[in-house]
Amino acid sequence: MLISSLLPLLERYSLGFDLVAGPDGTVTLTVIPRNAEGKTHSLESGETRPISLTANASEIDAELARGADGALGQLITTRKTLADQIAQQREATEAARAASAEAAKAKAASTTSKPSSPASAPTSSAPGALPAEATSDEPASLW
Repeated sequence: MLISSLLPLLERYSLGFDLVAGPDGTVTLTVIPRNAEGKTHSLESGETRPISLTANASEIDAELARGADGALGQLITTRKTLADQIAQQREATEAARAASAEAAKAKAASTTSKPSSPASAPTSSAPGALPAEATSDEPASLW
């Protein structure tokens, strides 16, 4: 029952377990996800946070028996979904970086291939500067 509940995690991680008996017959089961051997992807800190269940033994057994509908199953599903979203976001970011770099190269190539003549370049004055025909004694005219 425990192993079949953890199969979705085992597909992605190597797992460590810690069982601690508490007061009043409670038990804390801690599942610790680790990077699986042979897996090349790096784990995010959120993926490697331990999962702890604290209850009496029969409650933990009942929760694990619920499988994907139980708290552990839902948490596993949520973590897997978030990990997949992170991977997709990384891919999109890398694609955007590559496209941006390619566009920058194309722009640099197009500006170097066009000869620029100083006569055709528009002149712009500094922001807040007075027009050339204005003198310091007269206010600048809008007309």
